[in-house]
Order: sequence, then structure tokens, then C-alpha cells
Amino acid sequence: MDYKKTNAPTNTVTRDMISMSEDTGNVYETVSIIAKRANQIAREIKDELNNKLQEFAASSEKDNMEEESVNREQIEVSRYYEKLPKPTLIATQEYIEGRIHHHKNEKNKDISEEEL
Repeated sequence: MDYKKTNAPTNTVTRDMISMSEDTGNVYETVSIIAKRANQIAREIKDELNNKLQEFAASSEKDNMEEESVNREQIEVSRYYEKLPKPTLIATQEYIEGRIHHHKNEKNKDISEEEL
């Protein structure tokens, strides 16, 4: 996924969590949903960055003469990932836009006296 195309801000924004949690009815549940998605995004970004850096490691072993150009390319890749919005900001924007699908896994919490 191209995270550069997201509408998420690159800096921290104060949000009204009460209005954001209207569909769940619970602020903590909303924060938990956003946090889980942020962890998924962080893993995806980390895996993508590691794959790109492995490409540079494989090509840099071949020839030392190309080291300067490889270093420049590595720096450009690093700058790209540094400029991306933080995973929490991306996840929050996705939640606001309704792009996170979640469901509550309800177990039978009510235990009758007969079951005891």
C-alpha cells in the first residue's frame, strides 16, 4: 500500500474522541481498534522497508565502485520513509474515513445461576 497517498496529517492533531467513538459507544474500544490497525500498518511499512534495504545489500556486495550511488539511493529510500505520517495518524485517518472494518466478538457474558 502506498502510504504517501493517504490524507493523514504528518504532525499530531487533537481529535475529539467522544465524537469518534459514536459507532462503538466506547472510547477505549475505539482507541484499541485504531491501535491494532496502527500496529498492522507499522509492520507493513517495516517489512516493505526491510525488503528494499535487502535489495541494496544484495547489489552492494557485487561491486564496491557503485557504493556511492547505492548509498544515495539508500538515503533517498530512508528519507521517503521518514517523511511518511506515523502509523497512528494513518490508522486514525482510516478510522475517520470509515475504511477500517471491525466487529465486536461478543461472548455470552451473562451467566445464569443454573450454570453455576
